[in-house]
Amino acid sequence: MAEDCCSFNKDSLNIKPPKKSPLVLRTVVLVAVMICVVYIFSVCLELIGNHREPRIIKIELAEQPCHNPGIPQAEIPYVHYPEPSTYSREECACTPVRYFAILSMQRSGSGWFETLLNSHINISSNGEIFSAKERRSNISAITKTLDKVYNLDWYSSASKNECTAAIGFKWMLNQGLMTYHEEIVNYFKIRGVSAIFLFRRNLLRQMVSILANNHDRSTKQLNGTHKAHVHSKDEAYVLARYKPIIDATSLVPNLRNTRESASNILRYFKSTRHIVLYYEDLIQNHNKMVDILDFLKVPRRKLVSRHVKIHTRPLSEQVQKWNDVYHALKGTQYEKFLTADYEM
Repeated sequence: MAEDCCSFNKDSLNIKPPKKSPLVLRTVVLVAVMICVVYIFSVCLELIGNHREPRIIKIELAEQPCHNPGIPQAEIPYVHYPEPSTYSREECACTPVRYFAILSMQRSGSGWFETLLNSHINISSNGEIFSAKERRSNISAITKTLDKVYNLDWYSSASKNECTAAIGFKWMLNQGLMTYHEEIVNYFKIRGVSAIFLFRRNLLRQMVSILANNHDRSTKQLNGTHKAHVHSKDEAYVLARYKPIIDATSLVPNLRNTRESASNILRYFKSTRHIVLYYEDLIQNHNKMVDILDFLKVPRRKLVSRHVKIHTRPLSEQVQKWNDVYHALKGTQYEKFLTADYEM
């Protein structure tokens, strides 16, 4: 009986799986393979399509580079191709542009000098832009203004849009230039800005011009209008009638401070690309302006200005209490300022 309980029928444990047709299996495998092939092919087409467009753009950009093989290697850091946000340079987009700044002092001939530059069809000098205090309140404001000028987005009467080949402005030493000189020198070197220094040899004549200009600013002698520069001999005659009084006791220290300021700014910017000019040299020899055009790498052209010189007479006839001035400078290193050092 025990054997009966623990014994199994062998036939009952022999379970066989149902048979499947080989044709069905082959069909399933074939369909799966075809689906995979179609999917992989479609993905490859999509990837090829996505890569095709950038390649075309790269080729188009490479076909029209702004590169002039005639520019010497040493000049490349000073050659720029600005892209203004306010207009398109169109056919002159690949015309190289040089950046410059005229670094000077009040009444050093910078206004006259700038009109000469602006008479050139390819030069735009935008005036004394840092006379506005908010533009020089800090280095960030200064940098923002410089970027706008050198990107050709600064608009003034001197602006020449498409054909500009040299862009700049006037910058007086007392308009933040001395305060932030380290940051500005660094900016000039990084952006490839060239400095044009314009000074006056005869600092006494410069002082007379400053005092006379300050007087006209308050009195407005020309029909109630202040004019720092004039375009007629009649206007010049009116302004030249004023004879300022110079404080003889502080004259030498004031001249010394002016000279030191010029020396300091030259020392600060000695590592930048620059040229040093003197007003008297330009007056005596107008051909000196050719040096400036060559410095800016623009075509040589005849330059003109409508400015008329105001103070043309000897200093002894343009200053009150001349004897005090004469004796204050006699025997000093500034004695040479007592006489004119250039032909009128």
